[in-house]
Amino acid sequence: METSVETEEDWAATRAWVEKTLSGGERVRGASLLRGGWTSRMRGLELTGGPAGPRTLVLRSFVRPFYLRAAEGLLTREADVLRLLAGTDVPAAAFVAVDATAEHCDHPSLLMSLLPGTVRLDGEEADRRADLMARQLLAVHRLEVDERDRPRAYQAWTSPERVAVPAHTRRPELWRRAVDVIRREPPRYRACFLHRDFHPGNVLFEGTGAELRIGGVVDWVETSWGPADLDVAHCSTALALLHGVPAGMGFADRYLAAGGTLAEDPADHLHWRLLDALAFAPDAEKVAVPWRALGRTDLTPAVTAGRLEDYLDALFTRYG
Repeated sequence: METSVETEEDWAATRAWVEKTLSGGERVRGASLLRGGWTSRMRGLELTGGPAGPRTLVLRSFVRPFYLRAAEGLLTREADVLRLLAGTDVPAAAFVAVDATAEHCDHPSLLMSLLPGTVRLDGEEADRRADLMARQLLAVHRLEVDERDRPRAYQAWTSPERVAVPAHTRRPELWRRAVDVIRREPPRYRACFLHRDFHPGNVLFEGTGAELRIGGVVDWVETSWGPADLDVAHCSTALALLHGVPAGMGFADRYLAAGGTLAEDPADHLHWRLLDALAFAPDAEKVAVPWRALGRTDLTPAVTAGRLEDYLDALFTRYG
């Protein structure tokens, strides 16, 4: 993530909690706001005074009223998931400490290690990145988790009554058809471990060319138990909005080529793809705002709204 200098004064209690949590005489030497997040405030904390020398940790704090109401559940879940992933090959941050109820902090907060790499949203090497993401997502889905450690069952992020159809669409029938698909009962599925918010904004990359690799996967607050199709659907929608409809349509193929398994019935797969895509309606501003902050100023509401509608049409052409 890109950074800006930390100038706010409303985290004094949080800073004291961090320093009390640390061992070996470490202190916070400086802090920078990390750009690219949407739901929370991210800080990079420069530490000094420890036996291993200077290092950087990441502090996640929920400050927006909407997310404050859910902060305890979200941060507790992410802390649990980070502990669980510590013994796996999934490149996730190492858990350090959590104050999910803001008992000691100014805001509910989670402290974790800094992962290598940066978010990359440009078109250069986008296909190669998509291949790496497909393989990484498959590795997440293949995690073997004891029943007692399984995350909660997935939650749908929209419903027929909540879909916001673009006001000026020239294809209202396309939207009605899409909404009708998600009116039906969800298909039966084989459940697995889901990231649930896997998309290019939550994957950090290092290197270029033959050295391109994933340095880390972040944002595990929505981790769930459910169909692999839903994780594939979420990343597919994001890629369609970010790079165009072909990029979104091709991600499932990359996932299958990597060895993944999706619903055999095209109608079942279509259900999960539309359930995700319709949650972005009418214009995908929820993701476009942070993406524009990271340099993709071309992603105007008109552009993303058009891509979303074209993506719906492409889904029906292939799976409907």
